[in-house]
Amino acid sequence: MPFGNDAEFFGAIRQSLYTAVVGDVLDEMGQLNNFLPGRVQPLDPKMVVVGRACPVIVQDSGATSGDPFGKLLEALDSLQPGDVYLTNGGATPYALWGELLSTRAAHLGAAGAVMNGHCRDSSAILELGFPTFCWGSYALDVRFRGKVTDYGVPTVVGDVPVAPGDIVFGDRDGVLIVPERLSAEAFARAFEKVRSENAVRDAFRAGMPAVEAFKRFGVM
Repeated sequence: MPFGNDAEFFGAIRQSLYTAVVGDVLDEMGQLNNFLPGRVQPLDPKMVVVGRACPVIVQDSGATSGDPFGKLLEALDSLQPGDVYLTNGGATPYALWGELLSTRAAHLGAAGAVMNGHCRDSSAILELGFPTFCWGSYALDVRFRGKVTDYGVPTVVGDVPVAPGDIVFGDRDGVLIVPERLSAEAFARAFEKVRSENAVRDAFRAGMPAVEAFKRFGVM
């Protein structure tokens, strides 16, 4: 299923797919380590994020006055349309994202933010409608506790390797990473799997037994 650009590609994913089916396809392709930790959930269950990974590395730090955020603001300003700000965070459970960062990211056309950690200013982010996935809202500030040390480089989020340009796809069932090298095949197979699942659903509604449906369609 060819697409002219990322906007068309991501729009089709958003319209037709869900993380469970893409995760199943990745499993079938031998890519078993694809979902971020289950605690990473959308602030609003209706939020969906799909875009290119912009990995950001955060590390704990002691109190400093001259460099309180490290490269955080540079990482924020580097976001391109369709990018997803993605970070694992430090060991301390401080907030990794907030309203002002969301406002800037939305202006730049970023697709969303995903943190294996907390965000803050959740009411304002929800009002803005910027897709934000995290452990939930916790106001403890990153400043004086952690800083961005690098961005736009390969890293690990949870225990999932992620590189710039990988596809980040998240909905109310979780967030997964699709390596760029596998994305064309994985999503083509996911679109086909959804068509097969729709056929199974129609067959069930018509009374077909599950054993027969699986033999005929090969999906469940």
